[in-house]
Amino acid sequence: MSATASRTYSTGFWLMCLSSFLFFASFNMLLPELPAYLTGLGGADYKGYIIALFTLTACISRPFSGKLADTVGRIPVMVFGSLVCFVCGFFYPWTATVAGFMGLRLLHGFSTGFKPTATAAFISDIIPLARRGEAMGLLGVAGSLGMAAGPALGPRITAAFSLNTLFYCSSGLALLSLLVQGTLTETLPLAQRQRFSWKLLKLKWNEILEPQVMQPALVTLLCLFPYGAILTVVPDQSTALGLKAADKGLFYLCFTLASLLIRLLAGRVSDTYGRLPVLRVSTVLLTVALGVLMLATHSVPLFLGGAVLFGISTGLNSPALYAWTIDRSHPERRGRGVATMYIALELGIGVGALAAGWIFANQTERLPYVHGLSMVLILLAAIYLFFGVKTQPVEAE
Repeated sequence: MSATASRTYSTGFWLMCLSSFLFFASFNMLLPELPAYLTGLGGADYKGYIIALFTLTACISRPFSGKLADTVGRIPVMVFGSLVCFVCGFFYPWTATVAGFMGLRLLHGFSTGFKPTATAAFISDIIPLARRGEAMGLLGVAGSLGMAAGPALGPRITAAFSLNTLFYCSSGLALLSLLVQGTLTETLPLAQRQRFSWKLLKLKWNEILEPQVMQPALVTLLCLFPYGAILTVVPDQSTALGLKAADKGLFYLCFTLASLLIRLLAGRVSDTYGRLPVLRVSTVLLTVALGVLMLATHSVPLFLGGAVLFGISTGLNSPALYAWTIDRSHPERRGRGVATMYIALELGIGVGALAAGWIFANQTERLPYVHGLSMVLILLAAIYLFFGVKTQPVEAE
């Protein structure tokens, strides 16, 4: 890395990347095991709610986390998110009923409602515009590593020890993420900071969504629908293809490593060529990936090939969406702008998970229909990006 890049990426930036890695590994390591765990509780028909309930509270909390990040500070909001993740890990072993499990998933969702919102605002505070796409790509690499390591390790920890051990390991990683954040310096200007009060949780209508970022928010909603659907059905699709219990995280590993690689190779693409060209290419690739998954009903190589294509497309898509959102956010409302994008993200994931659970209904032959619906929505996103967005986004600062 050049001397200029070294100056751009401070110790605080790399510590934030480490914190994100630990945070994403924490809750993603549970995903391969939760469908079977819920089935064991008698909730086989509610698998779609595993992701949907988690994203529901994440979505609801975004306007609050965005406002608090712009008033109280970035770091307190991040700490709260990691703290929720830490606490929830300890309580999963005590959920003996389907209702208890669903309640805990609702609570757990607050973690992603707070931590990533403030993280993106923190990074945008310390990185110049010319390197913003690259920085978001590197932050995404850290998150992708966590998303790869978590699902890959989760089934192995369960097989070697127990499911309860997995829950406690998840909680431990969240604690480490929280401790790393404690070493960072607040970036919100002192003149903007306020002491926390319950009045700050009272939102006006214009504090819920940031109008300037509605274009990237719409694209985010459409592009994240497939992710929620895939998180819901991939464990069952893996089982249907004959993958062993310890290999249920293999799809996540291939997907995330492909995403990681493309982020490393193409971190500055959207800074160089613009957000829209990158997003257009990524939606085309995402359409192809979903087509491959539709056909992967009897072939493990095709299934994992679809995972790689899905990872490449999202590795291009995600940093450009983050950067486009921040480009269009006013500096004093940056937290709110990021929160608006995350609301769209959570809605996309949550609706995708619910739709996938309803369509799939524990019938393997319905899996192609799940991926087919996702493909239709990505085609809509592509049409909007090619024909509905006429100009490059303008920096709001």
